[in-house]
Amino acid sequence: MRRVAPVGGTAVQDHVALAEIELCGELIIAASAAEDRLSLESIDEVLRVAKERQG
Repeated sequence: MRRVAPVGGTAVQDHVALAEIELCGELIIAASAAEDRLSLESIDEVLRVAKERQG
């Protein structure tokens, strides 16, 4: 027997997956707008990665 999600029923949202998809989209947009390959620093900036300095 095959189960099918009800039409117009409750949708389960994975907020982590949606956030990852959004970040991937932003990275794709940045890469397509760049003239050359993105540097690691540019990728970190697009992905909003903060570096922690040890010292």
